[in-house]
Amino acid sequence: MPKRANKDLPVIGWREWVSLGELGIQAIKAKVDSGARSSSLHVFELEDFERDGAQWVRFTVHPVQRNDEVEIDVEFPVLEYRSVRSSSGKASVRPVIETHISMMGQTWPIEITLARRDKMRFRMLLGRQAFRGRFLLDSGASYYGGKPSRAARKNQT
Repeated sequence: MPKRANKDLPVIGWREWVSLGELGIQAIKAKVDSGARSSSLHVFELEDFERDGAQWVRFTVHPVQRNDEVEIDVEFPVLEYRSVRSSSGKASVRPVIETHISMMGQTWPIEITLARRDKMRFRMLLGRQAFRGRFLLDSGASYYGGKPSRAARKNQT
């Protein structure tokens, strides 16, 4: 017998605004993609380094689409390095971090791969591991959680 969806779960759309508070990102638009296993964040100037014997990464995020003026510089510990296959089928090894995401009144830990996603329209991809068992996806709708004001999106610091 096939599993049935839990009708008590909140619904999200194929685009949602999320917060990554530990990274200093108050609002970033994410593409919710049930076809992608893992989540990914579009970063610039990605640099690996060691701190107290542990692997860390330093990177810059432009959380507002089509806007390079808003910049957030981040240093964060690396959870691991993982081989990830892109939608075009090309595999690459990416750093993975674990941080908390907030969306629609919930906050929970997720793993995020870091990569240059210049050709992609969204600064963040929210893969199915991040929302499985927490939300149902309505692939024909967007922004069930609402939209932050333009001022809030641009005032990230």
